[in-house]
Amino acid sequence: MKSERKTPVEIGKEEFQGIGHRLVDDIADLLYSIREKPVTPGESPGQLQELLAKTGIPKEGSPAADLFVRATDLMFNHSLFNGHPKFLGYITSSPAPAGILAELLAAAVNPNVGAQILSPVATEIEKQTVRWLAELIGFPAGCGGLLVSGGNMANFTGFLAARTIKGPETINREGLTGTSGLLVYCSGNTHIWIEKAARLFGLGTDSVRWIDTDHSNRMNTEMLDTAILRDMDKGFRPLMVVGTAGDVSTGVVDNLKGIAGICKKYGLWFHVDGAYGGPAASVPDLKPLFEGIEEADSVALDPHKWLYSPLEAGCTLVKNPDHLADTFSTEPEYYNFNSPTEGSYLNYYEYGLQNSRGFRALKVWIMLQHAGREGYRNMIRQDIELSVLLFSEADKHPELEAMTQNLSVTTFRYVPQEDFENDEKKETYLNLLNETLLNNLQKGGELFLSNAMVQGRYCLRACVVNYRTSAKDIPEIIQIVVREGRKAHMLFQNSASGHSR
Repeated sequence: MKSERKTPVEIGKEEFQGIGHRLVDDIADLLYSIREKPVTPGESPGQLQELLAKTGIPKEGSPAADLFVRATDLMFNHSLFNGHPKFLGYITSSPAPAGILAELLAAAVNPNVGAQILSPVATEIEKQTVRWLAELIGFPAGCGGLLVSGGNMANFTGFLAARTIKGPETINREGLTGTSGLLVYCSGNTHIWIEKAARLFGLGTDSVRWIDTDHSNRMNTEMLDTAILRDMDKGFRPLMVVGTAGDVSTGVVDNLKGIAGICKKYGLWFHVDGAYGGPAASVPDLKPLFEGIEEADSVALDPHKWLYSPLEAGCTLVKNPDHLADTFSTEPEYYNFNSPTEGSYLNYYEYGLQNSRGFRALKVWIMLQHAGREGYRNMIRQDIELSVLLFSEADKHPELEAMTQNLSVTTFRYVPQEDFENDEKKETYLNLLNETLLNNLQKGGELFLSNAMVQGRYCLRACVVNYRTSAKDIPEIIQIVVREGRKAHMLFQNSASGHSR
């Protein structure tokens, strides 16, 4: 009788348990001491490259336990921690502990959630997760959707569905050959994904019509209506309008109800980019701000933003699930994935760009049950309250200028207390000073913010999507910014002594 096969990737049960237990202990130590660590060590790529062996792939293998000790040291001592309470940059949230454990569980079974037969229970969990996310934001029951990698892919999926359903009837067979004049409308604040989609999916960047914003920084719906009518008179074919539910710079939510009405008037696809702000529609007090989201044909969400999921987790919701199948479904003869059975049968490869798909839904599914709807509402409210508090504290400080506050995004800038020759020189100097200040903050390790341009002014931007951030962090953030702002200003003064500003 032949012995069992031995392979170099095998790990014995006891060794696996030992490595796993130690790893979980180390992760727990990190999670519950993260406040004491720097947000980032601020190391350069060259410094990090020195830590890694400058050799080719090893000829022989190494003990797994040793590899995990080294990998843990590298990850815990040389990373930027978006789970740190003073990480308020961009829109990546602190990963919830339940989501971290769910990732381990999903990887252990490793289902391919591209076909139901390959992922029977995982497919059902993803279906339920999609329904729950739709319910959370008030999107109609009966919609379809799927989990994707993030905001870009969630928006791309909606974009491609719009192109199929509202584009030429022959598009799936003939492509865009001989087709011209398809147009997409969005505000000037729309995330850059729209340009990437237009370029990658055949419309070209000239197809994007950027609509100006009104005094509140929302898409000007009167200008949108005028632009669509003008383009139709010129023989163009308007395809879709993108409304933003929480723009990445300042958190503004477009007039979704108004945009929905215009899309209905002209028969256009209405897509909502709610990658950041969409979950805030679950908060009853904010419901009027998101009125109209329920009328969208598709919505993009990012659970790894304001639902505190580990990366990667995006989601596309589409009001009519058939529109996803019309866009993505193919049935090659070598796929034996459809068979009559009890209940609705769904192969997720027919709903999106991927065939082989990881089990992204498990972590979101577990976290939605762990926190519950009320738990999420409360956390989102608290994030917004902290953002409002930061705006208020910045507004009160004589060396800070508070600029905008929407949802959980506050923008402000450092303004030294001195006279400037004129407003033009002042604004030029302040833009350079705040850009330098931001770079210093991002490398310094105490606080991580990002930037926004507000009416031509370079601002510091703090986005609170972090359940670890608390009221005690806000005055500390103010102190750090002012202290580092003074340092940067002093260095500028010393280097430019003798020159007027």
